[in-house]
Amino acid sequence: MDFSSKLLENAVHEMAQLPGIGKRTALRLVLHLLRQPEEQTTHLAKALVDLKTEVKFCKNCHNISDFDLCEICANPNREKSLVCVVEDIRDVMAIENTSQYRGLYHVLGGKISPMDGVGPNQLNITTLIDKVKREEVTEIIFALSSTMEGDTTNFYIYKQLEDYKITTSTIARGIGVGDELEYADEVTLGRSILNRVPFENSLKS
Repeated sequence: MDFSSKLLENAVHEMAQLPGIGKRTALRLVLHLLRQPEEQTTHLAKALVDLKTEVKFCKNCHNISDFDLCEICANPNREKSLVCVVEDIRDVMAIENTSQYRGLYHVLGGKISPMDGVGPNQLNITTLIDKVKREEVTEIIFALSSTMEGDTTNFYIYKQLEDYKITTSTIARGIGVGDELEYADEVTLGRSILNRVPFENSLKS
């Protein structure tokens, strides 16, 4: 792709680093921004810089937050003894949109994937085990995508919790095998949370 401007080329190159954005789409987005009032582009740039420099991760659940404790963990009406384990912030948003879950979350920050060089130590698993050790939690709900990596991560955490008196459950398989949680419709996802099953049952299927 030939560019008449090095500035344009650099902007397109950076935009194309975003997931799902190819060079042609990046060019279309950059040209759109170029046509917008300077103030609008400045607001976008500032929002991105502020996101990178000022965003926090909740000290309790690792959710993205503006404060040390996210709004969910700080809410006194949430059921503190119930923790839903998810891969990332997108899954928290998907489950919250169902309005069917009133417990807390624990964001792992990924899934165990040896092929990608991601092991248990790269995820927020230790802090989850610490919560159980402090007897703050009575039930853990595994809500990872039903992929090989998700199932491996679920099983690893389950084995770490075997010695503790705690209920472990998993969302019902209304979510298709191999599907990512964030793409499930709200009704199906809500029912999967409400109709969760003991995790041991999922090992037998």
